[in-house]
Amino acid sequence: MFKKICTGLLILLGLIVLAAGAVYAAYWRAALAPVDPPPPSSFSAQAIAEGRILAGIGNCSACHTVKGGAAYAGGRGLATPFGAIHATNITPDPQTGIGRWSLAAFQRAMREGVARNGEHLFPVFPYTHFALASDADIAALYAYFMTRPAVVAVTPPNTVPFPLNQRALQAGWKLLFFKPGSLPRNTAQGTDWHRGRYLAEGLAHCAACHTPRNALGAERTVAAYQGAAIDNWYAPPLTAANTAPLPWSRDELYAFLRTGATALHGVAAGPMSEVVHEGMDASPDADIRALAAYFADLARPRDANEPAVDTASVIKASLARSQKVGMVDNDRGASLYVAACASCHSNSDGQPALLRPELSLNSAVSAPDPSNLIQVILHGVGKDEGLPGALMPAFAHALSDADIVQLAAYLRRSRSHRPAWTGLEATVARVRAGK
Repeated sequence: MFKKICTGLLILLGLIVLAAGAVYAAYWRAALAPVDPPPPSSFSAQAIAEGRILAGIGNCSACHTVKGGAAYAGGRGLATPFGAIHATNITPDPQTGIGRWSLAAFQRAMREGVARNGEHLFPVFPYTHFALASDADIAALYAYFMTRPAVVAVTPPNTVPFPLNQRALQAGWKLLFFKPGSLPRNTAQGTDWHRGRYLAEGLAHCAACHTPRNALGAERTVAAYQGAAIDNWYAPPLTAANTAPLPWSRDELYAFLRTGATALHGVAAGPMSEVVHEGMDASPDADIRALAAYFADLARPRDANEPAVDTASVIKASLARSQKVGMVDNDRGASLYVAACASCHSNSDGQPALLRPELSLNSAVSAPDPSNLIQVILHGVGKDEGLPGALMPAFAHALSDADIVQLAAYLRRSRSHRPAWTGLEATVARVRAGK
């Protein structure tokens, strides 16, 4: 019996080894020959300019630049459930960057997630989206990065443990989750919508933050744009599942993406502020409007019988609710609101204001996850976030965790008709600790 068990285990082990070998062989990639760094003069000014805009839309700097460090020199640690993965140096330094990468090598990385040396890249680099980029756009990005100042910067080691750190395993991940394709034309939609979809699904990789992931770190495509927790923030749904009191119209989306603020929804803070003010700030209006057109369509209710939202009525009801609860609720949360928030967030004339946002309309207050509201209470909104020049002070030192729990709970019940948040104590502690 023991001999039969051992024989069976050996056969099983052999099959596993053969299967692993077959997967690796199917996804084995050869190293591409290094090239001499192309001189900046070999690229046209137009290609470089287009690449700069595309790099902004892709928000490349957010991952590939350490705060306060040299642009695109890498080193920033990206937290994943499997450990920290550090973004690489994508300046044209020939030793530590991509200076010896050919256009073909750069294109393969973007399209297939394979480095010049043949290693499979971790999908934290969103090649699953970049694969949709056109040849012309990839060439423009290459021109832009190859004309940046070369920086000598060695990428720190990742902290992904063995065996997950083995690049060969990424071949299996691709077999399961990477299905490159194209974007078929939707004849019912116009030019703006198609351009917006191309940018959103491709270089902008919006789903990378706004879509929940499975246990292996792949986007759950059946729940595309349904919202996800990421880095102690909450990327809200970009579909009709969004819980904002007022729907995100095309004009509201454009205003938010162009300026970072809207009186009917709130301001861009944290990672989204980087997207707006450091990423898409150089994007032409046409592209911002195209993104707004695409996401406005995603956010539109699909039930043809659903009545249109009366903006004026929603505003009136929200303000009336906040005033009613504010008058009768005398707990600690209400007192904190009066002391810390009311001077800026109370609008006596009943009209929403860009510089004095009405919290009953704020997306962070109505979201299913309180992380964004807690982040803003703790850390405020800097003069370069949200609407540039407008500030909100940070209360991390002035308010205890218990205070923030009380304040957030009060805002939730007085400025929203959504259910009370659960686990606020743990969420406040986690967000404050940055874990």
